Order: sequence, then structure tokens, then C-alpha cells
Amino acid sequence: MKKDEIRIGCGAGFWGDTAEGPKQLVASGELDYLVLDYLAEITMSLLAKARAKDPNAGYATDFPSVVAALAPQLKAQGIKVVTNAGGVNPAACKAAIADKLKALGIELKIAIVTGDDLLPRAAEFADVPEMFSGAAMPARLWSMNAYLGAFPIAEALAGGADIVLTGRCVDSALVLGPLIHEFGWRADDYDRLSAGSLAGHIIECGAQATGGIVTDWQTMADDWDRMGFPIAICRADGGVAITKPAGTGGRVSPASVAEQIVYEIGDPGAYLLPDVSCDWRDVTLTPVADDLVEVRGAKGAAPSDHYKVSATYQDGFRTTATMMIGGVDAVAKAEAVAAAILKRTRRLFAERGLADYTRSDVEVLGSEANWGAHARRRDTREVVLKIAVQHADKAALEIFGREFIPPATAMAQGITGFAGGRPTPTPMVRLFSCLVPKSAVRIEVEGREYALPAAAMGAPLSPPDTTASVVAQALAGPTRDVPLIALAYGRSGDKGDAANIGVLARKPEYVEILRAQLTADAVKRYFAHFVEGEVERYEMPGLHGFNFLMQRALGGGGTASLRYDPQGKMLAQVLMDFPLQVPTALEVAAP
Repeated sequence: MKKDEIRIGCGAGFWGDTAEGPKQLVASGELDYLVLDYLAEITMSLLAKARAKDPNAGYATDFPSVVAALAPQLKAQGIKVVTNAGGVNPAACKAAIADKLKALGIELKIAIVTGDDLLPRAAEFADVPEMFSGAAMPARLWSMNAYLGAFPIAEALAGGADIVLTGRCVDSALVLGPLIHEFGWRADDYDRLSAGSLAGHIIECGAQATGGIVTDWQTMADDWDRMGFPIAICRADGGVAITKPAGTGGRVSPASVAEQIVYEIGDPGAYLLPDVSCDWRDVTLTPVADDLVEVRGAKGAAPSDHYKVSATYQDGFRTTATMMIGGVDAVAKAEAVAAAILKRTRRLFAERGLADYTRSDVEVLGSEANWGAHARRRDTREVVLKIAVQHADKAALEIFGREFIPPATAMAQGITGFAGGRPTPTPMVRLFSCLVPKSAVRIEVEGREYALPAAAMGAPLSPPDTTASVVAQALAGPTRDVPLIALAYGRSGDKGDAANIGVLARKPEYVEILRAQLTADAVKRYFAHFVEGEVERYEMPGLHGFNFLMQRALGGGGTASLRYDPQGKMLAQVLMDFPLQVPTALEVAAP
């Protein structure tokens, strides 16, 4: 019998998240499903390299132990588990879990979903261009994986699986798959598929939805030691509410959920997933009880007929090194030391017939380097100098590593903090994103070929026009300056080499001020030290906010970036200092 409501908890937002998450959720006794999200682009490349060395490797190796520790409770409570822990080797992951369950004498049916790994077939797609730059595909790839959707997961559950292991799929599919299975949603139930995807998007990063990394961190700090993990209460009609286990830390509030909704999205009117094109512009959040927020308003349309594919490849080598420098004029000393190290190593390269660095990046941490022209702390007496460099030849970076530490006795007084020893070169891994037809991807569920429903195969997309049509009104009367954080909160993240910043008004009456002053051009000027591409602003009326998408803003993004913040996690905090003019009579939060 189909249920009218199911509860899905997410116990891991990344590989390395606390093991307390799944333990806490299962112990709550409130779950029908436990999902765990382990994968990211760099994770896939590392897993692929591990599998190349050992055919039994290539999956999230701690997941079998998580299952073994919770197996008695999973069995007793009938909780099903869905996870992408299979990485690039779901079969090996399944075997490792089966061994542990056999030793415990507990029987749970494990099913795997495969077909996302396109690396063995890379030659078939050699002519496919990069989806953003149009660049040609590199000759040698480390990994190549299609982002599959939720219907193969639903098929595995329909076959009686207690544990479903996937390779690469969109993160939200881990939640949408169980909803399709439990509620019998069709491939053309677009509004419901969008609502289920939104539920998955909200909880996929674990504690980020329950108060983790919120702008107003002071309201959560007392609970950080016992943070609760999220539970999505999902109904057959597409209704969703977000909560967490009773007695755990954190908060589930409209603000905590809204920040997670805007995390790592682009156009909120056309958030493209394999199963549905989502329109979340009019999503609203309503608190219905303590730590319980109702989510409404998700709309959907037909998906694309292509899968997004993320491939990774090596582009030379990189090294990142840090030292601490103290004393009067610490910032100027650090800048001088960095310049001398780069000058010295370039001279040594030339003497040995080596080329110059491919790229170099210097940050004086503690001087507000990420604020660019808006930095205020040239007077600090203690900084950390970070130098990151890239070179095609590993030997050149070995020279850099040898020459990075001698400044301790040859340059500025106050240099210390070489706790990590001599820096060593590592491969520079870059991301190559492209699109391949869904018809070209062969999906298997438990070794049997699986055909997507016709509606899920999608069609060529014509994204809706989401250009804001509201005209901003000028302020009248006397004004005063306040920082953005007094009127709004927000969150930032990465989408390849693009960064997004969601900005949400603390009160609806603040939206007009934000619309008039926090324009796309103003944000681009504010981040002129980072942003090389265009900045787009999208309105989100339901959340009283905006999403800014900044192209070519992360120095390559992910492991291809040389910055200390390669995924833009801090950019929303940088923007919170953006100066706004507000009417003198307007009451705002204290900066």
C-alpha cells in the first residue's frame, strides 16, 4: 500500500561529514529513508585514480562501516538507505557491505545503479565541446560521469532494495527517487517532481539546512556541538516540510531553509535537473511549529533531452604553501616576501631552461585580501602569507618548494609557522563540463538495462524569460549608509568557475532598496578583483530576494583555483559589507 507521507533524513552532506549524522537520524525513530550524499567533482577524479590502482577501490570506503553500525536498527525499523557512495565502483561497494552484513547475520537487499561512468566510452564523445567555453575535450581524462536522475533509483526500490547504491547522480535525486517509488509519481508530474527535487536540494548538504553556516551564526553557536540533521516530511501531493530530530542542536527556520535553497543554484526559474526543469521563483516558507517549516510553490516543466557530464583531467601541477609573518607592517612585509620568492624562483627556472609559472596567486590572509579594494586591515600585525603556483613541469615546483622556506633566515624578521614542512607538488585537476544525449547513456539497475520513461527522456529546452520586470523606485528624503547585512542575509557557493550569491531581505519592505542599489553591475564592480565574466541577477519573489550568478569568478573553480576560497564559500560574507543607502527613518537591524 502506498503511503501518503514519508520522512527522509540526510545524514551526510559530503564525504568526510560526521558519522554522528546517520546515527542521530536513525536513533530518532522518525525515518522511512536515510540518504547520504558523498560525491563532488574532485571526489570522482580521486576515486577513479584509486580504482585504476586497485580494482576493488573507487567508492566511499567509510560507508560500509556506517551501514554495519546501523544495520540492526535499519532492519528493525524498516529504514531504507539511498546513497551515491558507490562512486566509480558501486559493485565493489556492494560487495564490501555484503561482507559486513554477512558477518552480522543481517540480511538487507542491496541494489546498484550504474551507467553514469562514461570514462570507458570517452572516445565516443571526443567531439563534444565544453558547455560553457566551447573548448575541445582533453585527450586524457581522469573521470567522466553523467549526472543521472531519480527514476533508476525508484526502479531499484521497486525491485525490493533495502539499500540503493549509485554512482554519480544529481544530489537531489537521492530524495526524489524514493518519492517517485512511494507515491507513484509519473515522469510528467512536473510540479511534484520539482517539489521533490526541492526537498532533496534542501537536505542534501546535511546540517546546512538546520542552522549550519547561516549568516546570523550567533543564534546557533551554542548548539554547534550537537547539530541536528534535516528531515524532509514529504506528501503524495508534493507538499514538503523540513524538520530535525527533537533535542538536537541548530534551528529549522524560514531563514535557515531559505539560505539552503539559494545555495549553489543559477537561474531559479530554470534550475535544470535530469528529471525536471524547476521553477523555484515563487517558493514560500512558512513556520508551522518549532523547527518545522512548510515549503510550497515549486513548479516544474519538462527536462532536457541531455545529461550534464562532468569530466576531470590533469593540467600540470600545483603547490600551495603558507607561512606566518608578524610584527609592525606585517602586510607590507608579506607582500615583499612573496614578491622576492617568486622573483628568485623565476630566475632559477630561467637558469635551468624551465618556463615561467602557468599561474601564481598571492594572498595575505589577515589583511582582508578577499575584500579587494574594500579591505580595511593594512595595519594588522599578524598575517599568513599564502602563495599558490601552477606549472607544467613538476621539477619547477620542486624548486619552489625548496626555496619557500629559506626566507625564514634571509628575508623579513618575524617569519614562522612552517608546520607543514616543505610544500610538495600535486596534480592540478580541472573540470570539463559537457552535455551528452540521454539516449547515448546506458543505465543499468542491478545489471539489467533500464529504459527511462518517455517523458523523462526530455526535449530540447527553451528556458523561460526570467528577466525582472519590476522597475526599482528611487529613495526620497534624507538617507544614511548601512551595510547589506543589516537588511539581508545570504549564502554563496560554486557552480564550476561561476559563483552564486543568494541575497534574501530580512523584511519584505527592504526588497525595493535591494532592487534599486544591489544591481548586477554594482555587484560586479564590488567584486572587480575576482569577477572576470558577466554577473546576472535573478529575482526570487517568494523568498523576498535575489540570486546573483557571477561568471568566471573563482579562478578556475574547485581544485583548478589557486585561491584559499576556491568554491566561493565566503563570498556572501564579503558582500554583506556592501554599502546601502536607506531612509533615515527606516529601522534596520544593528550592523
